[in-house]
Amino acid sequence: MDGSLVGWDALAAWYDKKQGEEGDLWHRSLIDPSLIKLVGSVAGKDVLDLGCGNGYLSRKFAREGARVSAVDASPAMIECAKKHDPDGELDINYLVSSASNLESLKDRSFDIAYGNMTLMDFEDAESAIKETSRVLRRGGRFVASLSHPCFDNGKNSAWIMERVLTDNSFERRLYRRIRAYRQPSSEQFPWGISVIQKGFTRGYHRPLNWYARVFKSAGMAITALEEPEPTSEFLENESDGEFLLEVPLHIVFEALKL
Repeated sequence: MDGSLVGWDALAAWYDKKQGEEGDLWHRSLIDPSLIKLVGSVAGKDVLDLGCGNGYLSRKFAREGARVSAVDASPAMIECAKKHDPDGELDINYLVSSASNLESLKDRSFDIAYGNMTLMDFEDAESAIKETSRVLRRGGRFVASLSHPCFDNGKNSAWIMERVLTDNSFERRLYRRIRAYRQPSSEQFPWGISVIQKGFTRGYHRPLNWYARVFKSAGMAITALEEPEPTSEFLENESDGEFLLEVPLHIVFEALKL
């Protein structure tokens, strides 16, 4: 990793530029539509953005009338988010904090919490889920998107394409290969900063039953689940877009605070 950028603080400026005000291609045209649908109406509600990054969704929901608190463990990322609203007109409460320890946030103070592609970045995701449950009001909802544990497990997953002879012609068949699904694991994931530089952040794989157990233990019940499908924009601009028509690489779920 010599010469590479490691960790979200080091990647903050690059990631901010990449996400901009609407999210990059993968977010705005693949992942976000399902997450935004499950979050639903936010007007007049207290909303927690867990792992806010450059805050583009925080700003979107604030403009829709939400009272937003945006949390990120990276001070540099929070500074990038604040620069998008230098006069504080949106009145977003930014907080540098680990998601696993939200001690500055009061019990039962939020109607909705969401984590957009962040749960798999948290080393202590169990504590983050329990803390989120603590700050949600009864009947509040936690919406989270993440890499699909069944199909996207870092170096333990890959695409396989075969040409199969059927009825005197060749048919292309696409498969998703995965191994070590049951075992929680972590690895450094690469980001293509430029043609000569890479960045790395650590990600964590956990099987679906791990999430189900932890949410139940935290007093929440999973009530909705989506596997985002590519939009027309995504298919037009991403060469691998057609692959995701067959196999989803992301999952979005809603959990209700009981």
